[in-house]
Amino acid sequence: MKNRHFSLLMIAAMFSPSLLMSQNVQPLSAEVEGQDSVKIDTLSSILKENWILKLDKQDSLHYKTDTVSVLYEEYLGVLDYLNDPATPERYISLSPEYYRMFVPFTYYRAPLNRYSQLEWKFQEPDTIPSMTNELLPYDDSGFTSMSRADEVVDRTMLQAYVGCPRLVVSTEDEIDEGRLYQDNIAKEASSTPSVLEVAKIKKAATVTEDADVVIHKPNWWTTGGSASLQMTQNFISNNWYKGGESTISMLANVQLTANYNDKEKIQWENLLDAKLGFGSAPSDEYHDFLVSTDQLRLYSKLGIQAATKWYYTISTEFKTQFCHGYNANDPDLVSAFFAPADWATSIGMDYKLKKSKFTLSVFIAPLTYSMRYVGNSGVDETSFGLDEGKSVSHSFGSEIQPTLSWKITSAITLDSRLDYLTSYNWVRIEWENTFNFVLNNYLSTKLYIYARYDDSSAPTTGSSYFQLKELLSFGINYKW
Repeated sequence: MKNRHFSLLMIAAMFSPSLLMSQNVQPLSAEVEGQDSVKIDTLSSILKENWILKLDKQDSLHYKTDTVSVLYEEYLGVLDYLNDPATPERYISLSPEYYRMFVPFTYYRAPLNRYSQLEWKFQEPDTIPSMTNELLPYDDSGFTSMSRADEVVDRTMLQAYVGCPRLVVSTEDEIDEGRLYQDNIAKEASSTPSVLEVAKIKKAATVTEDADVVIHKPNWWTTGGSASLQMTQNFISNNWYKGGESTISMLANVQLTANYNDKEKIQWENLLDAKLGFGSAPSDEYHDFLVSTDQLRLYSKLGIQAATKWYYTISTEFKTQFCHGYNANDPDLVSAFFAPADWATSIGMDYKLKKSKFTLSVFIAPLTYSMRYVGNSGVDETSFGLDEGKSVSHSFGSEIQPTLSWKITSAITLDSRLDYLTSYNWVRIEWENTFNFVLNNYLSTKLYIYARYDDSSAPTTGSSYFQLKELLSFGINYKW
């Protein structure tokens, strides 16, 4: 250790000669027997053990300092120790532990991982100009030579990354990919090459490689969607002995999503949900087909994180339909595009829970504004809770909206949405459930259950405000 400290001090002296001058090199007085006191140049006690001055002898009692020798020892002679084969620094560039300092400047993960751990404690570098073990603040006896070298290299590389990041030409990931550089020099068929082949001068192959570091800007948007087409067909001849009629029904569903999540504070969800289904009606004297399912829904929800699973949230939702709606054997128009059209905007808190097999969101909005619009004069506005002669109604209330996406098994999934909306004068509840039984990547069976409760308007038949729709179908399904 003494020689190591002395070596480091000498290397430092090459860049700062004043470092050695600060080691208290002062002339001391010595009494020579039989003569007056004579000042003899000497060294401090610290350097005396490692540095011998060359003094010219004038006579048996007097010595004269050899200034040239002193200067040589101070500026050049201190490097003589590097000629010693036992000096570790002599072979530092050939030691495998230090290879990272001599290959093309590469970004390694080890330096940052070493100093970014929570259990890391500050340690002063061992390159301070100290000459005794008492000045070192730690005991390095617990380190092996390899781990000690790794620590020094990691510290040096980290300082280089911070000071000169633009000089990085490669990364550890690129090295791990195992890219090989081939010189395309044909190998000899025989293991013993001919004399002419040995004497032939071969040109070194040139390898051109782009060493620029490309940093991609993160994209916090994720988009996706799904589409399905379900069909049911039944044929019965006119002379079937038990009677009946042939029918055909179809249901198309398209869902598009565009969600933003910056992984820190903001989440923004956007959904377009379109469903259209119809069935043939051979016994209907007014219509060949009747619409069974018709919905166009646009939904957007913006949340700012308040706690681990809670978000301050504002949501807006718009719903209408595509086609005209009729009752069986009735020519009167019941509903149409934008008749009705519902729009609701809510402010509240959203609780989100995400597990491996299900995702749950519970949106609680104490303040909700809702509007209903009937824009077709052929539609009876009173059947949708509007006053006669009015086309728009406004109301304020509250809303609770839980949504669940559950992967029950690898082949069965459930998408459920419950929307509870009230103005404190009426209550409107919609509960949609879609069970998807996946047969393969393109074929599936769907069970669609839509329950609804609405006391904002009188029921068309009977006295119950509860309504139910159910559809079981088989068809094509695709998700991206």
